[in-house]
Amino acid sequence: MAYQILYTDDAKSNLRTLGPTQRARVLSAIDQQLRHEPTVQTRNRKPMRPNTRATWELRVDPMRVYYDVQEEPQQVVRVKIVALKEGNRVYVEGEELTFE
Repeated sequence: MAYQILYTDDAKSNLRTLGPTQRARVLSAIDQQLRHEPTVQTRNRKPMRPNTRATWELRVDPMRVYYDVQEEPQQVVRVKIVALKEGNRVYVEGEELTFE
């Protein structure tokens, strides 16, 4: 059964700041990678170290999608942040993002 994909208001805002090509790549990757088995670790999908922002990361070079997964009562992927990674720094709407 496919997971429902929901976007937080922050994620929607993050997507609006991307160019049309980047936005299309991210949305396509989310649909392809997270619709089925979003908690299976792959080359581009991995669990994150414990933090307050998200539990999983999807890499869509050079962008990152940070999300949480809910299994019960429904299977839901909640996209929380869409960011741009440059080197070892992550930026959301021009501001550096830290994971605590």
